[in-house]
Amino acid sequence: MRIACLGGGPAGIYFAISMKLRDPAHEIHVFERNRSGDTFGWGVVFSDQTLANLEANDPVSAATITDSFAHWDDIDVSVGEKTVTSSGHGFIGIGRKHLLQILQARAAELGVVMHFETMFSEDLSAYADFDLIVAADGINSMVRTANLDKFEVDIDTKRNKFSWLGTTKLFDAFAFIFEKTDHGWIWAHAYRFDATHSTFIVECSPETWEGLGLDKMEQADSIAFCEKVFARHLDGHPLITNATHLRGSAAWINFRRVICRQWSFDNVVLLGDAAHTAHFSIGSGTKLALEDAIKLAQVLDRPGITGRQELARALAEYQAERHVEVLKIQNSARNSTEWFETLDRYLGFELPQFAYSLMTRSQRVSHENLRLRDPAWLAGLERWFWNGNEGRNTPVQPMFTPYTLRGMTVPNRVVMPAMLTYSADTDGYATDFHSVHYGARALGGAGLVVTELLAVSPEGRATPACPGLWHDGQAERWSAFNEFAHKHSSAKTCAQIGHSGARAACKIPGEGAGYDVSLDEPWPTVSASAQPWRKGGTVPRALDAREMDLIVQQFVAAAQRADKAGFDMLEVQAGHGNLLSSFITPVMNKREDEFGGALENRMRLPMRVICAVRAAWPQDKPLAVRISANDWVGDAGVTPAEAVQIARILQEAGVDIVDVSAGETTPEGRPVYGRMFQTPFADQIRNEAGVPTIAVGNIADADQVNSILTAGRADLVALGRMHLFDPVWTLRAAADAGYAEQPVPAPYRTGQDMALRAARGRA
Repeated sequence: MRIACLGGGPAGIYFAISMKLRDPAHEIHVFERNRSGDTFGWGVVFSDQTLANLEANDPVSAATITDSFAHWDDIDVSVGEKTVTSSGHGFIGIGRKHLLQILQARAAELGVVMHFETMFSEDLSAYADFDLIVAADGINSMVRTANLDKFEVDIDTKRNKFSWLGTTKLFDAFAFIFEKTDHGWIWAHAYRFDATHSTFIVECSPETWEGLGLDKMEQADSIAFCEKVFARHLDGHPLITNATHLRGSAAWINFRRVICRQWSFDNVVLLGDAAHTAHFSIGSGTKLALEDAIKLAQVLDRPGITGRQELARALAEYQAERHVEVLKIQNSARNSTEWFETLDRYLGFELPQFAYSLMTRSQRVSHENLRLRDPAWLAGLERWFWNGNEGRNTPVQPMFTPYTLRGMTVPNRVVMPAMLTYSADTDGYATDFHSVHYGARALGGAGLVVTELLAVSPEGRATPACPGLWHDGQAERWSAFNEFAHKHSSAKTCAQIGHSGARAACKIPGEGAGYDVSLDEPWPTVSASAQPWRKGGTVPRALDAREMDLIVQQFVAAAQRADKAGFDMLEVQAGHGNLLSSFITPVMNKREDEFGGALENRMRLPMRVICAVRAAWPQDKPLAVRISANDWVGDAGVTPAEAVQIARILQEAGVDIVDVSAGETTPEGRPVYGRMFQTPFADQIRNEAGVPTIAVGNIADADQVNSILTAGRADLVALGRMHLFDPVWTLRAAADAGYAEQPVPAPYRTGQDMALRAARGRA
């Protein structure tokens, strides 16, 4: 096969090496615009897995690369004059220039033809005599730019400014250095990559960049400024650049996240940064490029590639196999990028928690992963977390720390959230199922058990099998549950009250119907506007002023019954397209009166309800509100930024904690699913609005719970489906953690002892 590689960076050269190793008869030409010794950037970071892949692909070049690695184990996080150090991270790095020299020498040894100082053309007809054209021309790929429609390119320019510098100061750890200026924070990512130099990337927000005048400085002046800012960490060493050709503020750039939904067409294929990019803060760009090169060589080495049809299948296989790995890295990179873009949320944290938040920002490093890396450091952090509540010398996992809201203290941070069970009788009364279901979860160790939505009126039920709290007799059933839970467990209980609005009067799921299928003869429904929740669904009546007064009275009466029933906490359902949610979200609220339009107007009825409920609910008992923090329809609906405003309004009305969910306000919403996918909204509300939050949404294990809490992303963590499957989820987690102090009902203590012994045996 005759192959043209356009671009002589690590991706293009390593692909050429990989192909030659598989068949020396391949004729491969690498075209590079720069001279042999030219390179931009300083050091690159590898993982152990990447190194293993290189060793399996080409032991010769891998051995040379390995001999050149700089190794370090520590991460230093410095904020001003304070530094915290965590160990056991196992980084390896190499200078980009030296890496290229190794790869160039290996390519020449194998017979690859290198064409330096050769401007290749974006007109691919110039390479018509090649069987394959590999575009490895980097993040600013000319080939990709000339064929945007064919590659279906999506480029997102990130907001922060950064300058990629080097220094002769040798850092013994991977250092994150944060310094405060008169115009905001500026920080550096620094790490040693050989015996004489370290990478030193300086980053800041665009507001700080402009405020400091860096947008108007020549490169030499901005470097001198950065030397002054980071002087205490540079120890007199200079900052240096290998991009002296750049003038003015061009040395400061914005990272561009590149996604291509199609990686090839005809006989042209993208490789490395030309196809995808990952933010420098997770150091995986070169890793992805080299692993792309290996996979592309593997699929092209398979027998039977004799024409364009077979080649197209091979290139499609290459994309299919690499796409998943690239997507995982890009998701992690997105999380990391957003952390640095919203840095002001976390700079008020105490340094131990700030460092933890930084190290877990991408979600690739978790609580238990840090325990493996540096158990002593994590134990100290867990001790610090507990001491924020009450003095303790022995470390304990954060999920088992108590938490207080007003006069209620939950024994741990685990919440069983509201989940409909469709098990009430036709009069809205709880049944024996509810007694067993909720009683089992209370016995199972959850710190807080929240009921499914208890309708404030018969018309407010989602289905005929949903429970209510519009009658004193219904409250008596719940009173029996609360008496049982308080007598036999340490769990606190919470009633969620609400009105299903446009989502009312639906068939019971599982009885020949899916979710939100209207009854054949639905009862009258109401909402903010006269539009169905789902196309073809029951059309509700838009509430008028008189009906609003009645709704407020119904919520207050339900709250009073919840108090008499003995609930420790109350939650108002104002999300998921229910009645109060229908006013809050512009997706459902099309009113043109004082209850529609601006957020202030859309919040009028929900706030009337919540203020009235707060006044009727005992002052020593906490009040929560569940909201949908993102309608998943872009700016047409509630956005996370608007959710921060909503949370502030709720807090001013006496709401103690916001239960942060998302979506379900319209079937047209397009959620971005993934593990802990709604936690970022709880994080944003907690750390921008300063309002306590409950995180919920695809949270599955204790490791995730501990990560969320320790990083300060939420105050309580709710696990829904896990509690449906396992009523004693918390007791299991406590036993696995060796936490013998978890309260357990007396009849279960011998079982707890056995579980603790088994956990110690596995440790």
